[in-house]
Amino acid sequence: MRIDKVLRGREAEVVDFAQPHLQRYRSVLSGQQIDWVSSRGKALLTRFSNELTLYSHNQLYGRWYIVRRDQLPATNRTLRVAIHTATHSALLYSASDIEVLTPETLPLQKYLARLGPDALDDRVHWRDIVALLESPQFRRRTLAALYLDQGFVAGIGNYLRSEILFEARVNPFDRPCDLTRGQSGRLARATLDLTRQSLATAGITNKPSRVARARRAGLSRRHYRFAIFDRQGEACFGCQNPVQRLDVSGRRIYLCTTCQPPLRVNTQNEART
Repeated sequence: MRIDKVLRGREAEVVDFAQPHLQRYRSVLSGQQIDWVSSRGKALLTRFSNELTLYSHNQLYGRWYIVRRDQLPATNRTLRVAIHTATHSALLYSASDIEVLTPETLPLQKYLARLGPDALDDRVHWRDIVALLESPQFRRRTLAALYLDQGFVAGIGNYLRSEILFEARVNPFDRPCDLTRGQSGRLARATLDLTRQSLATAGITNKPSRVARARRAGLSRRHYRFAIFDRQGEACFGCQNPVQRLDVSGRRIYLCTTCQPPLRVNTQNEART
């Protein structure tokens, strides 16, 4: 995460807030060292050496910019938070969901308290994901809905949903209770592996061998970044049949109906015979 690399271990010479109710923290956080910056679901946590944590959620329009100190980006957005080190500035624009939290109030924050385990947390094992898939709370929900629920697993966005389900060869409209134990394990591994790969590669979730071949051929990042997402009508990497796009509750999802057959339909048909 670039913001962590730029801020971690450095002194925040100036921390400034646009929202009046947060301006009292300017003097409290300015001059503190930044211990780390980490994502938690779709929130960003910036931990200072005095044990206070800056919580921010980008919502739909928020965006962090990392620039050289005092070089503002070209944007029409509204600046909400500015963190200035000796060499760089981390600037949050447009977001309004911002809080400064103590160690006691951090786990009680309303968004964080609802989150499931973070897919980027190295302490989370694929067996933990299997246990969630098999739990009464989640086992009868479609995978398409489940994989956008931050209360199931935090840190998965729309493109990762399609990529994970394709890698695991499961259909978006099946449910965890429709999967075999082996399929659940494969899905759980893909959940963690692809989320962590995406972080390490700045959003590339395709197989490294495909990426290497595409780069040698001189193809652009758009042609090798994803295995399935945003590839409507293009040949599936698994079977060469066209990739399909569906809109589910206003969000697009991509799949290959050959590589991801609907197990739930098959199960229902077997039950009737």
